[in-house]
Amino acid sequence: MQPFVNINHQAMAKIFASYLNSIGIATRVTDAQDDNGQRDGYTLWCEEQHMAQARIEFEQFRQNPGASKYQSSAWNSGASVSLPSSGSWLTLKNSFIANAGPLTLIIFAICWLVYLATFVVFGDSLYQLVLFNQFGDIEQTISQPWRFITPALFHYGLLHIAFNTMWWWQLGGQIEKQLGSSWLMAIFMISAIVSNVSQFYVSGPNFGGLSGVVYAVFGFVWWFGYLNPGRGIGISQSLIGFMLFWLVLGFTDFMPINVANTAHLMGLISGSLLAFVYNYQDSKAR
Repeated sequence: MQPFVNINHQAMAKIFASYLNSIGIATRVTDAQDDNGQRDGYTLWCEEQHMAQARIEFEQFRQNPGASKYQSSAWNSGASVSLPSSGSWLTLKNSFIANAGPLTLIIFAICWLVYLATFVVFGDSLYQLVLFNQFGDIEQTISQPWRFITPALFHYGLLHIAFNTMWWWQLGGQIEKQLGSSWLMAIFMISAIVSNVSQFYVSGPNFGGLSGVVYAVFGFVWWFGYLNPGRGIGISQSLIGFMLFWLVLGFTDFMPINVANTAHLMGLISGSLLAFVYNYQDSKAR
């Protein structure tokens, strides 16, 4: 390996190195030293045949280090990255917004507003309004079609909504930043309807949560990244294993709570199929 750039801040060096590794450019980071043997930033190394591409990628990184593809690759790799402490709240807020498009943030906000409105203000009246239906009768859902979607926006507890919205922000944000809001909207609508209808026919109308959609964006990111490496969308093997383990665990008697397993499975299937649909359309357009 040969050195190709020095970066002063350790977090930025780790983020950029994680991104290069995610697109197939093997990269390592070492301490740089000045003439007196004192630390002078961090040196990034890569193989000579990738040197030109690495320098091009660094120029893009230098111009927009907050782009979602860099943050996502660091997050997916499990790298421990501490951002600069100065202006930490502003940095956190800007990073949160920069790593997701408007639709990702709108759905994120709606979920939290529905959660707070249900448990703080309106209670059961709002819960009855967002259920798939109130009486186990599909005719009500057909006559009030918002109910095909709204169960995905309601959550039963703080850990439930925190887990789901974190994954939605991370994975949905990747999709929207790279492919646009229209594709993320299509994934959201299709997977919400498919997972909610499937769960209703298995367990009845008393369910809720964004989990089916989360498994859809997970499936999309997983297979899109596999089919299109280097496009800024992907998820690490360890996280794929975690999500699949959690899915299988839900079908066992080990879980102490009711889990919308059918919604999870159908969300995963619908999101994965949509990744293949996108890849087919993209290949035809080339």
